[in-house]
Amino acid sequence: MDERASDKSNSSANGFIIYGFPNLLHFHTLLFWVFLIIYLLTLTGNGIVFLLTNFDQKLHTPMYFFVSHLSFLDLSYITVTIPKMLAKFLMKNSAISFSGCLFQVYVFLSLAATECFLLTVMSFDHYYAICQPLCYTTNMTRKHCIQLAVAAWTAGFLSPLIQTVLASRLPFCGSNVIHHYYCDHPPLLQLACTNTSLKVAIGSSISFFVIMSNFSLVLFSYIKIIVSVMKISSKGGRRKTFSTCTSHLIVVNLFYLPIIFMYIRPTATYVSDVDSLVAIIYSVLTPALNPMIYTLRNKDIKEAFKRKISLIS
Repeated sequence: MDERASDKSNSSANGFIIYGFPNLLHFHTLLFWVFLIIYLLTLTGNGIVFLLTNFDQKLHTPMYFFVSHLSFLDLSYITVTIPKMLAKFLMKNSAISFSGCLFQVYVFLSLAATECFLLTVMSFDHYYAICQPLCYTTNMTRKHCIQLAVAAWTAGFLSPLIQTVLASRLPFCGSNVIHHYYCDHPPLLQLACTNTSLKVAIGSSISFFVIMSNFSLVLFSYIKIIVSVMKISSKGGRRKTFSTCTSHLIVVNLFYLPIIFMYIRPTATYVSDVDSLVAIIYSVLTPALNPMIYTLRNKDIKEAFKRKISLIS
């Protein structure tokens, strides 16, 4: 009996079956090692950036304060999904309880929303540093940075509460197979045996507001930054000033482009194979690439890493 047929025989009352990557069922061992390596590299990379930005005195600036939060967020982000995937690949354990699925949906959406708010805060930090340098130390004090970080995390974890509560009240009486590699809001709604139009509209509206409002603020900040940089007469000065924003701009594009595709569109256009691949970009690859983007392009972090290595050796 194939995995899909046996999975469908389970009652949704007992939970759900995560049926990700249906075309790669015969490559579970290979997928296990690929995602295990990605997971370990992500933990290592973000862990190093988090420790450096917190324990190296020269990195105790507003910019690196927010980078440390981004690294911690990415560590949490990837831990919500990858361990369950590894269990599926290694032990063929595809089952997840109803409460476990809702918890994964809530935490994943919360962390995604938090990253939206955090990237916005980081863009404001760059804006003040470049466009209003005389006011920078006044506006971006340690206390103010902590308040902004707390606000980003609080807003992030409040944003998906309504979606999660509405999803928890849906009846699931048919297939319990989630055609995705983790529990997510759109594929979960597709399994409900009732009309979900209102819940889809509410969920899409919340996602649209959180994603697009933050994305618009990031764009506004960078428009102001570009205008300010273009006023610098020296070409070298323009390049040096804008290079401080390059890493953040790359991270913004890697995160926002796939997440806009995933959450701001009609659920009728949901295609499990395509959406699973798109979700891999922002839920797995982006957290894995972020530490490399910030270290390979950042002289301060590379020098801090060399200082710590020299102390150890």
